[in-house]
Amino acid sequence: MHINSKLPTVGATIFTTMSKMAVDYQAINLGQGFPDFNAHTDLLDLVTAAMQEGKNQYPIMSGIPELRDVISQKVESLYGRKYDPETEITITSGATEAIMSAVLATVTTGDEVIVIEPSYDCYAPAITLAGGIAKFVPMTPPNEEKQNFSIDWNKVKEAINNKTRLLILNSPHNPTGAIFSEKDLDALESILLNTNIIVLSDEVYEHIIFDKEKHHSLASRQTLAERTFVISSFGKTTHTTGWKIGYCCAPPSLTKELRKVHQFVVFTVPSPFQYALATYTKNKTTYLSLPDFYQEKRDYLTAGLKQTKFIPLASPGTFFLLADYSKISNLSESEFSIWLAKTHGVVVIPVSAFYSNPNHEKSNHKLIRFCFAKKDTTLDEAIRRLQNV
Repeated sequence: MHINSKLPTVGATIFTTMSKMAVDYQAINLGQGFPDFNAHTDLLDLVTAAMQEGKNQYPIMSGIPELRDVISQKVESLYGRKYDPETEITITSGATEAIMSAVLATVTTGDEVIVIEPSYDCYAPAITLAGGIAKFVPMTPPNEEKQNFSIDWNKVKEAINNKTRLLILNSPHNPTGAIFSEKDLDALESILLNTNIIVLSDEVYEHIIFDKEKHHSLASRQTLAERTFVISSFGKTTHTTGWKIGYCCAPPSLTKELRKVHQFVVFTVPSPFQYALATYTKNKTTYLSLPDFYQEKRDYLTAGLKQTKFIPLASPGTFFLLADYSKISNLSESEFSIWLAKTHGVVVIPVSAFYSNPNHEKSNHKLIRFCFAKKDTTLDEAIRRLQNV
């Protein structure tokens, strides 16, 4: 039976391809972004207790009140904005569902959506399914003076026109690890002044930020928060990516529309996880300790890569680290990543995979992405193999 696909250009993602290669070639998987260690036993015990207490039926559509209350208190303490748990906070099936629901709720046929690339791979398909048109604005790649990707806000401004409906942002940024500064928020405020553009701010790595830097959430600015879906993830915060529990904070008018989509996409998300996370997150150290925990792993992998021909770049946030392989090969990023998995048994992700045109010269900077959310033993074996490259 023939079907006119709504996503004709979408096939198996690079993550699926590289993860299969990890199995096929018995490779160390530093590609896909998930920890290979378990969540804290306290959290696991809380889930078991919730199940035993009978908290296994449908919770309310927007999420249990206890969890929304905890999120409201957390966001206010960190960023100074008080979101009403009843009308401004929604528990979602991971950040991915929150992103999809936000886009479907606000973008209509012909609307333009600005996407900063490299970008996470779910943004563009969501825009297409909504009938919108993605307008990609490339980040400025690293150079000898600056080791991080950065946003050229003048290019963002130039991309805006009267069809622009939504702007999608991500900080800390996957895949590059870049983070927003106060100057970035200043520039964003200036650009959006006197427009009706809505913002989707993907902040799932908000608690994984290093070197004593702070996360500059769009929730921290009144003028930005009033037009923004601020989306985050318990999966990244509690090492439970498979639970798919995220949340969205947004003003009542945006939350109302997001919930209309959310209730028919998933309706609600698993009860025992919500009750467990509500209790667990009351302890602030569960997320405030993450920077030190992951910085130790970042520094460990960085030191290891310095013993190889790879050149590690700075990583201000996320649990990803970019490395330059220009001293090793002239292959494209995709070709090099496949070669590395086959020949040396280490799986990484080419940064070019996060561009709308992965094969274009401007999408290839001889950079690959490592995930360091792994046990030390995993990182040790990966480093040993990379020393042979």
